[in-house]
Amino acid sequence: MHTIAFYNLENLFDTINDPLKFDEYSPIMELKTNRTSVYQHKIKNMARVLSEIGKDATKNTPAIIGVCEVENRNVLEDLVNDTTLIKKDYGIVHYNSPDARGIDVALLYQKSLFTPIHSKTYELKIYDDQTRERITTRDQLLVSGKLEDDLIYIIVNHWPSRRGGEARSRPKRVAAAKLNKRIIDSLQAEDPYAKIVIMGDLNDNPNNASLKDVLKTKRKRKKVGNKGLYNPFENFFRDGLGTTAYRDSWSLFDQIIVSKPLLDRDYSSFRYYKVGVFNKNYIITSTGKYKGYPFRSWSDGGFSNGFSDHFPVYLYLIKEVE
Repeated sequence: MHTIAFYNLENLFDTINDPLKFDEYSPIMELKTNRTSVYQHKIKNMARVLSEIGKDATKNTPAIIGVCEVENRNVLEDLVNDTTLIKKDYGIVHYNSPDARGIDVALLYQKSLFTPIHSKTYELKIYDDQTRERITTRDQLLVSGKLEDDLIYIIVNHWPSRRGGEARSRPKRVAAAKLNKRIIDSLQAEDPYAKIVIMGDLNDNPNNASLKDVLKTKRKRKKVGNKGLYNPFENFFRDGLGTTAYRDSWSLFDQIIVSKPLLDRDYSSFRYYKVGVFNKNYIITSTGKYKGYPFRSWSDGGFSNGFSDHFPVYLYLIKEVE
């Protein structure tokens, strides 16, 4: 059994000002003092969470981890070289995206378990609904590789935010879903039995148009047709579970979706087992007006010694051992 995880690392920026990006607006750059020690603390906190996702069941850290809200490759190297993760020897797949703030998506993988074969980024072209100016946003990252001997495809996403309101920003996420659909269609055209895992902070809930109308995700396994997609997080959302909270309402923006071949009952190769939201007590705010919310890193203009404003999500894959 292996864990595949996804975590929004909430503004994991370094302390160096990049003149080509608006990184000076990141929370760490707004600190007047102690930037280095705050950065080291933030890295340590992120590494701790990643090291524990799925560990109860697999006795191991995740085989594969998708992340978003990272500034560059350097912060990822610092992360995988943290004392809690270094022994696992994680590799990194990362490309700089055109996002104005300089935040990217990336994939981390245990080199002993997963071997990347090919990776590519896909640019999302969206425009302001009033000025028609191009909005630079995150690329979508596709990585194909072998998990042990199984070929799987992973798409890592961080779709456009709800800034300006859900309805006004909706077309941007619909556009992101259409780009996802094109990637999936091209994989399935080549191999109808492609095992595809779509993960990310989608800034939409499982019942929104981007997922239901564009990707046509299904809530029930048995309703998933050939080339169809199963979203196990839709039932979580119906039950009131979320990964991020705002004004006392929960959203389940962080999701992992799988293609039909991962649902087959033949366990001679890796198949879907179950998913979860990783919400251990220590990453939950324990007091105050945000009690119960994810314990975020940045609040009131400073570092709170917290983790992220999102909970991570994870998926277990299982196969029979001879």
